[in-house]
Amino acid sequence: MEAKAESEETLEKLLEASKKPEDCAQLTTTGTIGALLLRLPTTLPDVLLILRILRNLCAGQAANQNAFLNNGGSAVMEAVLGSPLATAEIRRVGLQLLGNVALAGEEHRAAVWAANFPSRFLELAEFREPRVCDALCMVLDTCCSSGGGRRRLEELCDDEKGMPIMLEIIMTALTDGYQEEWLEWLVTKICIEEPYFSQLFEKTGLARDGYSYTDEKYTVFTNTQAFLLGLLSKCLSERPGDISVTNNFVLGIQKVFKEASNVTDFISRGTSALPTGFPTTDVLGYSLIILRDACAWEDPSLAILEAPVNSLLSAGLVELVLGFLQELEPPSIVRRSMENTEAKKVCPYRGFRRDLVSVIGNCLHGKKEVQDEIRKRNAIPLLLQQCVVDDDNPFLREWGLLTVRNLLEGNLENQQCIVELQLQDTVNTPEISGLGLKVEVNKNTGRAKLVNVS
Repeated sequence: MEAKAESEETLEKLLEASKKPEDCAQLTTTGTIGALLLRLPTTLPDVLLILRILRNLCAGQAANQNAFLNNGGSAVMEAVLGSPLATAEIRRVGLQLLGNVALAGEEHRAAVWAANFPSRFLELAEFREPRVCDALCMVLDTCCSSGGGRRRLEELCDDEKGMPIMLEIIMTALTDGYQEEWLEWLVTKICIEEPYFSQLFEKTGLARDGYSYTDEKYTVFTNTQAFLLGLLSKCLSERPGDISVTNNFVLGIQKVFKEASNVTDFISRGTSALPTGFPTTDVLGYSLIILRDACAWEDPSLAILEAPVNSLLSAGLVELVLGFLQELEPPSIVRRSMENTEAKKVCPYRGFRRDLVSVIGNCLHGKKEVQDEIRKRNAIPLLLQQCVVDDDNPFLREWGLLTVRNLLEGNLENQQCIVELQLQDTVNTPEISGLGLKVEVNKNTGRAKLVNVS
């Protein structure tokens, strides 16, 4: 018992020393890494202490990182992480250790990858614990960066070997959450910057056992797919300057938006903002928001013609989104002023109209060909109609005004079209009627005036 207590006390002192940069440098010359690795059979109660010491010693210390590699640390950790006795904390700290070692360079990343991919990584991904998931994403993201990272990323996205790992990670994040940003960086790399979005999105849909009815909503997409799109939307909106957006990604998103629109319920008015809890509606909404942000994304290193928005325009995005806007019922303030309205589609979630308008607004920015297309499609009055407050679409007025500004900027033909527009009919709201007034239009001048109803 005395020897055990003495051993634990020694480890505690080493742990404290490992937290100080000056002591870490001194421990490098004493063979500490090799000695600690020899003491790592997973039956020892002090395994967690040892792992924490190793993790700290390998944080940015090249000599310790090399010593870990030269003393077979990757193989030792593969056994530790695979032990049935390994707790969640042992797995988390062990993965953090591997992540610190992998940061040392290509040789270290290759060793960590070879020892754990795919079997051990898959076992860890199946462990439903957010902290373990975060640490695993750190290791995967580091191993798939620079050097041989492209090859390892291809392996991670391989249908048979690596894709099951990613699916388990996403499922853990969906059911139990995640706390750090490593998952966001990993899915950004896989889906937005590299050409694997469609592949991963398709795989996340395989959890569906046929079609199902959920609260009278016809579901053809899965919660996992909706979660993935929500995650990608968050990444794109929060890191516009840190991400390279590929044309492959944005065209894949447009395809998903089309597919979701074909099966979305446009009859029942949505009262909830995203996420609504209905997978198909959420897929529709998140894909639309991603398209909005992609149309505003700029990369100074790319030629103007290579910008993602140009690929989307060539694929008919404006025509597609404009078509939806034309098929929607008017904004709420306009509807209240109309006595008879034909049955039209309604917003499937709170903010759908606003998101459609925002996509068009971003497509119009600095694009004369898009400005002209709107005019030739006689859609200028439709866009003017969006510059109002709408109960179902917060900030519709702001996006509508921005869109009209982009529509008119530098385009004399569109400006003249606005000048020539005349008010064609009365617009009487309940508020105006309640005052005993109504709006009348002078047939000769096209001007409107308030008159007493009596």
